[in-house]
This record gives sequence, C-alpha cells and structure tokens, in this order.
Amino acid sequence: MTSISDQFLYAFKEGEGRGNLMALLRYLGFLVAVIAFYAVIFQLIMVQVEGQDHSWITAIYWTVVTMSTLGFGDVVFNTDLGRLFSLLVLMSGILLLLVLLPFTFIRFFYAPWLEAQVRFRAPRKVPVKTRGHVIICRYDSIATGLIERFQEEKIPYYVVEPGPVEAGHLLDKGVSVVLGDRDSRKTYEELQVHQARLLLANCEDTTNTNIALTVRETYQDVPMVAVVDQEDSSDILELSGCTHVLPLKVHLGQYLAKRASFGLGKVDVVGGFKELKIAEISVRNTVFADISVANTRLRERTGVNIVGLWKGGQLTPALSNTMLDSDSIIIVVGKADQLQKVDELLSRDLSGGNQAVLVIGAGKVGRITVRELKRQGLSVHVLDRNPEVEAKLDGLADDFFCGDANDRKVLEMAGLNDVSAVVLTTHDDAVNVYLSVYCRRLRPELRIASRITHDRNVEAIHRAGADFSISYAYLGVEAVMSLIEGRDIVVLGEGIDLFEVVAPASLVNKTLAQTDIRSRSGLSVIAVEQGDELIESPSASLKLPAECKLVMLGSLEQRKMFSEIFE
Repeated sequence: MTSISDQFLYAFKEGEGRGNLMALLRYLGFLVAVIAFYAVIFQLIMVQVEGQDHSWITAIYWTVVTMSTLGFGDVVFNTDLGRLFSLLVLMSGILLLLVLLPFTFIRFFYAPWLEAQVRFRAPRKVPVKTRGHVIICRYDSIATGLIERFQEEKIPYYVVEPGPVEAGHLLDKGVSVVLGDRDSRKTYEELQVHQARLLLANCEDTTNTNIALTVRETYQDVPMVAVVDQEDSSDILELSGCTHVLPLKVHLGQYLAKRASFGLGKVDVVGGFKELKIAEISVRNTVFADISVANTRLRERTGVNIVGLWKGGQLTPALSNTMLDSDSIIIVVGKADQLQKVDELLSRDLSGGNQAVLVIGAGKVGRITVRELKRQGLSVHVLDRNPEVEAKLDGLADDFFCGDANDRKVLEMAGLNDVSAVVLTTHDDAVNVYLSVYCRRLRPELRIASRITHDRNVEAIHRAGADFSISYAYLGVEAVMSLIEGRDIVVLGEGIDLFEVVAPASLVNKTLAQTDIRSRSGLSVIAVEQGDELIESPSASLKLPAECKLVMLGSLEQRKMFSEIFE
C-alpha cells in the first residue's frame, strides 16, 4: 500500500491518528463558527448603524478578507463603531488564521501524514524466491559490522525492525530492513526463513529465547545463532532450538587473557582454515629479533610461512626484507605439526615462567579474564574502584586492590612494577585510552591488552600504547562470519579478517609474485583453494589456475582496495 489514500487512511484511521484528525476538525469547526458570528455582527452594524444593505455572501466575503489581512477595500465601514469592529476582526484573524491555523494543520494533519509515509516505506516481506539470505533480528553494533562484510561478500541480508519510524530511518541509511514483530511467526514466514542461510538472534536473552521457540515451532532445519549476555543462558537457548550459542562476553575475556599471557615461549594459535592453523609469535627474546624476515628461514626450517607482522597495533605485510625488532609480532601459517616444530624451536630460545598479570576492572568481562588467566596458571592482581566486586571474584585473584587506577601510587601498590602484562577491561574507551598512555609511560616494556567498545577508538587505543585491542562487536562479526563460511574463527585483532575470494580473471595464469597482491592491496595470501585441493603457504612462483579461491588476511579496507585494483 503506497498510494496517498492508503497513507491517509493509515495515518487517521484509529488511535492517535484519529485523535489528531478530530482535533483538526474541531478547530476548523470553531473557525467556521467565528466567521459566521462575525458575518452576523457585520450585517447588524451595516443595516442598523451604517444604513447599508449587503447579502450574506458579501458578509462572509468581508469577514474572510479582513481576517486574512488582505483588505481589498471594496466593502468598508464609515462609522467609528464599524471601524472598531474591523480592528477586532483583523486582530482575531491574525491569531486564528495566520498563527493557529498553520500550526494546527501541521501538528494534526501534515506531520501525521509524513509519519505515515515513513511507515509505508519499509517493506513487510521479501520476495518469495529469496534464498541464501541472513536474517538479523536487531540493528546493533554487531549488525553494523556484519552488514559491511555482507555487502563486500555479496551476501543478501535483512534486519527485522518492529518500529515503523526506526525502520524508515534504517532504510534511509541503505540498510535492508523488514518491518515486523520479532516474536511473530508471520514475520519469519514473510522473511522466507525456511530458505535463509542463517538467522541471527542478537537481542536480549529472553527475547532470543522467544525468537528461537517461535521459529522452531514451524521450521526445524533453519540454522539459528543466538548471542547471549548471561553465561547461564546458553543452555536455555540451546534447549530452545538454537544451532549455535555465542557467549561473546566470555569469549572477550578469554581472548584478552590469551593476549596478556602471549609471548611466554610458545606459538599462539588464533584461528584456522580447514587443516591450516594461523598463529602469532612474539619476537621479544627470540633469535628472530633484529633480523629480516628472509633471514629467519622459518619456511626452510619448519615449513611455516610468515604472512604478516604486527607492530604498534598495525598489521603490515611481511616482505622478505622487513626487519623484525623486539616489539614485533609475526603472523605465521602452517599445519599443526609444522607449528609444533616452531614451538620446539622457540622453547630452545625462550625461557617462560609463571608471570603476573594486572587486570584493571572487575566487571563481567574482567572476572572472566581473571578466571582464564588463572586457568593458564598465571598469578593475577585485580584493581577496581568498587570494593563490592571482590566477592564476585570468588577468590580467583591472588590479590585484590580497591582504588582509582588514575593514581600512580595505587597502580604501584597493585603491582604494576612487577607484572608482565596489564589487561584493561573497563567498558569506557576514554578510560582505557588514558590508562594505556599511563601504563606505557610508567612501564615501556609492558604488554597491554585492552577492551574497546567503539570501532572509532581502535587507532586511538593503539596510539596510546596498547599492543592489542578487541571489541564485543568485532568478536560477534568474526564468530558469525566463521559459521557462515564454515571455518574456524580467526581473531587476530580489531579490524583484521579472513577473506575467501574467487581469483579475478585479471590474476588467472599469473604467479603470486606477478600479481603483487601483498604490496598493492596489503592483503596476505595464506592459501589457494581449487576444488577439494588446498595449497597452503603458497610460494611466490605458484601460478594461479582458473576458478581458484584465494584465502587472504587483512582489513576490510584492504579487501575493498583488492576489489578496486583486481576485480
């Protein structure tokens, strides 16, 4: 329904719209009554005082002309009483016609009609032939990141929005949105859920449970992923029919703990693609420090290929002449047995040990971080300004300190000078940026891992001195994309993703060296897939066959640059 008559009926049929229309009609009725009253007074003065005889049409004509301040002057009073009456009509006309009438018309008619137009813009269903799409139940930070990935990967999607006005605003942003209630079976029928690639329930735990039960009532085979806030809700959502449950806050704490304990003499696996494993190695205190990538001879010694380099929070291509320093973190790709060889190599060069970690912030994510660090056998100090959170730690922390992290004495009392790493788990990005600067200045060699909330603060947190940052939204996007693409989740760092791209025609029959993908786009090719064959750690001399797929690491901006250059 998109015609003006349909919009009018929708805007004024019932509820508030009907009340608005009645208010406008009442005002118009009052205005007509005032005009009729003035017309009667006009006739009385004209006949009994002025001695003039005019028709009722002339009386109404004079009243409207005078009230609207047009004043043609063809019908006038000659007495003072008549002129005083003219002033009264003129002043009331300014108020009733020039001030109140436009306001009343806009407030009770035009604005509701415009709102009805917005409400009618959002579709209520998708074409019957729609298939292979992803249904997102709420537009949030996870949905925003997913939509960017979907647009780049040409994956169709639809966001469910129950509010008509909000749906119209999303439509203005270019978001594919469908108007409907999240707990209504009809909504998912109109979304062709039985032909969907995935349904993402990313609302509150209770709402997600309702969504799962609603969909499973009719459709048993739809892949359904739910994001949970409370760890205890995982079992409930699984029983409700969810195929996968993502406790993202748990994962966030685990990954922060993993980064805090990183570099203790072993390879840190961060993800994989089929039989390939993607891992990171800290250069500090190894034989790789102060030499070039080529001189590490990792490929010759273990079969592992160096595909990227972390430095100062930035991922850069690992070219053969790139120098490695103590602050560098190299990204390697290889099979499990090859990474084991690297592990053995590092164990001869590094001496690990039970090192201490300081966790600042003992909220939900902070407590999970502490739990994971203790599981790894590390000593953990916790600093929080709220003394009540100590009880929630259940005695996991070796030491708990209550105070403000902005105070240097409090930080030193909490063990800043003795720990090997600091984890910032507060949900305030400004606080984390500030503390990153503070801790980096006090301990330049310290490893700092930080949680962030907004993508716009990624660069700021790394400029402040953090070695690693990760957000709730980034984890959600990576987890969902890994499920859609049928691979292990890869968490390298905020904004770094794994892409699987069909080789463009411009690259077919060229060697990797000739394509110059790494230096031109910044993406690192970690594997080439052709049918069931996977060529891991491809050499520069590998010639790309037709219809092969390139498995690459990099940022979404680099992926877009690849499209612009090669596709």
